[in-house]
Amino acid sequence: MNHPSPAIVAQSAVRALPRWALLLLCLAYAVPGFVGRAPWRNDDMTSLGYMLELTQGHTSWLHPLLAGMPGDSDGLLHYWLGAWAIQALGGWLPLDLAARVPFIALLLLTLSATWYGVYYLARSPGAQPVAFAFGGEAKPTDYARAMADGGLLALIACLGLAQLAHETTGYLTQLASTALLFFAGAAMPWRLAWASIAALGGLLGLVVSGAPTLAVLLGLGSAWLLWRSDGAQPGSSRKTAVALVLALTLLAALLAWWLDLWRWRVVNAHDPQEWPSLLRLLVWFSWPAWPLALWTLWRWRRLITSRQWHRHLWLPLWFAVVTIGTTLSTRPADRALLLSLPALAALAAFALPTLRRSIAALIDWFTLLFFSASAITIWVIWLSVQTGVPAKPAANVARLAPGFVPEFSALEFALALLGTLAWGALVAWRTARNRPAIWKSLVLPAGGATLGWLLLMTLWLPMLNYDRSLAPQVAGVRAIITSPQGCVGAYGLTRAQVAALMYHGQLAMVDLPRLAQCNWLVADPDESPSIVTMLPPRQWVEVGSVSRPTNRHDRMLVLQRLDTPR
Repeated sequence: MNHPSPAIVAQSAVRALPRWALLLLCLAYAVPGFVGRAPWRNDDMTSLGYMLELTQGHTSWLHPLLAGMPGDSDGLLHYWLGAWAIQALGGWLPLDLAARVPFIALLLLTLSATWYGVYYLARSPGAQPVAFAFGGEAKPTDYARAMADGGLLALIACLGLAQLAHETTGYLTQLASTALLFFAGAAMPWRLAWASIAALGGLLGLVVSGAPTLAVLLGLGSAWLLWRSDGAQPGSSRKTAVALVLALTLLAALLAWWLDLWRWRVVNAHDPQEWPSLLRLLVWFSWPAWPLALWTLWRWRRLITSRQWHRHLWLPLWFAVVTIGTTLSTRPADRALLLSLPALAALAAFALPTLRRSIAALIDWFTLLFFSASAITIWVIWLSVQTGVPAKPAANVARLAPGFVPEFSALEFALALLGTLAWGALVAWRTARNRPAIWKSLVLPAGGATLGWLLLMTLWLPMLNYDRSLAPQVAGVRAIITSPQGCVGAYGLTRAQVAALMYHGQLAMVDLPRLAQCNWLVADPDESPSIVTMLPPRQWVEVGSVSRPTNRHDRMLVLQRLDTPR
């Protein structure tokens, strides 16, 4: 039995979003956060440390070490990409910016793959809108293009995408690989050659990024849906497409076995104390895609429960179920949830043809109020820090970030001002009448998310760098170490701290077993009692303790060998 489509779309509603506007939006979202930002502590700083070690030939490319410490994940691809970029561009760009260049490309690739994935899913027979009795329904190509615009806007609007997609970590390589594989599953019936290349890149990318199980699950699910999905296979044989996906999945599994990347990473996520925090994460991280995705499942439920396995619903649903399931069983949860966003954005796009006017208006008003208030807050605090008026925000910043010295950048101010003016023009366009475009309900969420990220990465960037970078703390350590020649030992420090001492302090850090040749040691204060018993008696003395300016409890102890020349 053929169930009718719930999508009723006229040709007038599927006009394409202007390409220049879409490209400008993607660039305004992707570039800020990569350019001009200092390496932030934890994963971002850690990755840069391993990239520099690879570039300098200090460690193996298959088993990279940082001061004797292996990586905290099994992913290798992000280290390789950053190291290759440093080797190619390090002579023209700062090393941290050079390392970020391939990651800018990865984020743009994620956005492009999501757009094309939704486009080809919208071309599926079961995704087509209802045909009108006297014509005038949306043409398939125009309908697919408008739906793809909506899917891309839904992805950019997701609140959790901003920070994690702008870090040089393996989670961004996993995200781009997942989006590539999603595109391959959607486009395989239409573009067999390009889809096969994308599937190969996505599967191998997931494996080398440390997610072989996810690659196998998504690959097998895509093959199954290709075999059982509705409609003919335009331009390709169904059996050929399925065989290709299965062969590539097997190749990915063999590569994971060869690289010894199969690991049991499942953790207990059933602690009742963790469920509220996980639920809050799911709610805000994928907003506004998740409520629209649920609306899609409700409105298209008859096609989901039919026996035809409509690919435009089941493919993103499978990707969402697998990645969200990974979120519930692995850590860190927010990094794992990042991989679900392309699929949730695709499901959100298919809510647009069935969205009621009252729901669309609610989305618009909530988005308008939320992002406008956020933008005003960012501007007011920036003005207070720069001018002292109003006084209270500046006093709060001085209390939370002691020692921070405000700085003014004409370029960053101009970009923030242009972004704010563009937001005002977008609001004026959206609130005007006679705007029947199907993607209009997601314009304000995507534009607001882009505006918020742009303002944070321009007006607030000096404050964020001061808080999230380890450079100020390393500068204090470097001031204590008066004779930095030779090696400096590390004990109890995190990988990010070691990487920061190497990059910002230009110190040759080594682990404790190689301490015999060093005259200096940097240690975690919480580990200092135990290190005293490990060091030769009466040979080392504590000469200083340096706190991070915005967190006095985050300290580094500096110890010196007594016979160190001054």
